[in-house]
Amino acid sequence: MTRIRRILRHAGPAMGFVGWPEALRATAGMLIGMLALLLLFSLHPADTAWGLFIVAPFGASAVLLFALPNSPLAQPWSAVVGNSISALVGVALIMTGAPPWLQVMLAAPLAVLAMLLCRALHPPGGAVALATVLAPEVAAQLGLLYPLVPVALGTLALVPVAALVAHFSGRRYPFRQPPAPAAAGPTDPPPLERLAVSREELAHLLQDFNQSANIGVEDLARLIAAAELLAARHQSRTTTCADIMSRDLVTVQPETPLSEVAALFRRHGFTALPVVDAAGSYRGVIFQIHLIRRGDEEAQHNGTRFVATLSRMLGAGGARVIRAHEVMDPHVPHLTPETEIHHLMPILAGGVNDAVPILAAGRLVGIVTQTDLIAALAQLRD
Repeated sequence: MTRIRRILRHAGPAMGFVGWPEALRATAGMLIGMLALLLLFSLHPADTAWGLFIVAPFGASAVLLFALPNSPLAQPWSAVVGNSISALVGVALIMTGAPPWLQVMLAAPLAVLAMLLCRALHPPGGAVALATVLAPEVAAQLGLLYPLVPVALGTLALVPVAALVAHFSGRRYPFRQPPAPAAAGPTDPPPLERLAVSREELAHLLQDFNQSANIGVEDLARLIAAAELLAARHQSRTTTCADIMSRDLVTVQPETPLSEVAALFRRHGFTALPVVDAAGSYRGVIFQIHLIRRGDEEAQHNGTRFVATLSRMLGAGGARVIRAHEVMDPHVPHLTPETEIHHLMPILAGGVNDAVPILAAGRLVGIVTQTDLIAALAQLRD
């Protein structure tokens, strides 16, 4: 009895319910996609039968594009090339004059072989090849044009619709491919995307476990990075920003001249200076990079040298005095003292912010720098 229950359990659903929002999103996408196909085929001036008979395989393609947009099997190359090459296989079988039963037997297997060789595996392609040999009069009428119209054209019509539906529903289609190395400059990925294994190693791992058709390298990399970040969060759940933040702060006011701000940076070796008003309310943060960017923007606008522009910004030569509020960033992410430090990781590791202000009731009570976070994580590991 135990063995039977185990067998029945294995025969049950392999995936959980995706939730109503996702189910409705996929259903709405399918409706729009099929409407686009029907409108496309209705434009044929002579006869719509040539397109309607192929709608069934296109329906299977639509399931992948709208319900599984992140699957490698649903990406534009796989869909368009997979269906088209499968149609070409069907046409080739018809041209051989082989018995119909042999064409039916060979259509899907040869289509799979052709799709794998083209790196364009798309399950509905097997149905396209089979539908082609089952309706040889249509394929024979169109000849070698048939893989292009209606097959390639019909599949291609689904791609932009799937991209639009994904965009307006908060999804991504096509999925992101790993970026190509830049011709010059740093090629390291962002800190949160760096892994102990390379993209090439992940690709080989997927091949070793025969999972290349189920998940893409980029998706696997993002999953591993998210899992590592989640593991780090579990280790740091009992430590809060109040435990690691700096409390003895050096601040400036919005009207502080930029020359005084630069002097504070030089004197203390800071990378960030908080800005508070006379009442002690938090207003923003000045990072060293803000001074450099402002100087570069002024130099480009005025057509002057960067050093000379930066000198004028700092008040030299009787130029207009630039104040702290003109260069500060008022939108730097901030947290509260009670916030657990794992919330700091995506902010400080993103490469944009060197420090995170800690606020209580709108007033600055501390600041956490990248150095503070690294020291805290090192202590947690020990």
